Amino acid sequence: MSFIEQSHRKAGLLALILLSLLSSLTASAQQVNNDYLEGAVVWQQTSGERRALSYQTFVLARMMLDRDLRMNRRHRMKRAIIVDVDETIVDNIRYEARMVKDRVPHTSDRFTDWVNRAEGEAIPGAVEFLRYANSRGVRVFYITNRKQIEKEGTARNLKKLGFPNVNDETLLVRTDKDSSSKEPRRLSVGAKHRIVLLMGDNLNDFAEVFENSKTVDSRNESVERNKTQFGTRFIVLPNPMYGDWESAIYGYNFKLTDTEKAAKRKGALKGY
Repeated sequence: MSFIEQSHRKAGLLALILLSLLSSLTASAQQVNNDYLEGAVVWQQTSGERRALSYQTFVLARMMLDRDLRMNRRHRMKRAIIVDVDETIVDNIRYEARMVKDRVPHTSDRFTDWVNRAEGEAIPGAVEFLRYANSRGVRVFYITNRKQIEKEGTARNLKKLGFPNVNDETLLVRTDKDSSSKEPRRLSVGAKHRIVLLMGDNLNDFAEVFENSKTVDSRNESVERNKTQFGTRFIVLPNPMYGDWESAIYGYNFKLTDTEKAAKRKGALKGY
């Protein structure tokens, strides 16, 4: 092998080594520390308690609906129930588990890909309750902050799971007009229906007052001021994995590093 050939070969090997190092550094840069999520995800995915809470929640919802059906027989407006989708009636736990295992962050593109696979499972008790409500003449509206490009996948998933009356009128996704606020969509439903129940895993799923509460203290104060609504008109499902509760801890600063977020979480702990 000539000197020139040896030089070209060495240069090629050096290029491959540098490319491998660059690829490794890029992969490391894309990884995030999701370890703090692991306990919440494992609990959601495996615990009998989570399943029991879900069934309990929908039993309560049925009791409240039956009470309204008995006590308000002469009301002229058609009844409606508003439900959130994610972690309220559809379980995204496999998406969350994949992020923890692969040490990757949540991104819009990654979540859109998951949604459009239409592989979410039903939250225990959700299908049965909403089918019962529909059988009693109650209109079900699905108000979600999933995006327009995720609407078809969402509708396909809901129909596959057996949820009732899923169509363009009842499935209300986020639009540029109302951004992440659900209040305009709730008002549009309330203009033609009497809303008996609202169900969600995030306080923002229930009323505008919660959307305007941006700190841990103000969110808790808003709950105290509206405590008579919970269990009667507002029905909450558990979600320790993500939500505005977490954003409030971070001060809604979405540019914090993993280290800064960890410090905020630890700072929120109150021991004795």
